[in-house]
Amino acid sequence: MRDGLVRRERLTHALREVLSELLLKEVKDPRLAGVVISAVELSGDLKLARAFFSVFGDDERVRQAADGLAQARGFLRHESAKRLRMHTPPDLEFKRDLGFERADRIARVLDEIHGARGSGLGAREDTDDAGTEGGNGDE
Repeated sequence: MRDGLVRRERLTHALREVLSELLLKEVKDPRLAGVVISAVELSGDLKLARAFFSVFGDDERVRQAADGLAQARGFLRHESAKRLRMHTPPDLEFKRDLGFERADRIARVLDEIHGARGSGLGAREDTDDAGTEGGNGDE
């Protein structure tokens, strides 16, 4: 059982690397420029690989990337099988990874909060981290 899990984990990691390399170096479709494969999940029977992708841009750019991935799916499957020396490669399914988007949105909110504090709306500038005046706390 453990050997199966180790094999699956190795295959997941290798598949992500190969797909990333193929997108970067081999695929000529301009819709796939800047597309990043952030993670790959394999089904228990290793017949389906769900690859999560992210791309910067508006909704139209994301749609173009998804269309490009759908069109390149056969090529990516064939080439990944050849590079990983697999007789029966998993079918590829591409899903958008929203993690980067959520992290960016959280960072912007935190920057806004930090900016509001820096403008004097939320914190006193004449106190140090311990809340004492003068900065060293020895006074």
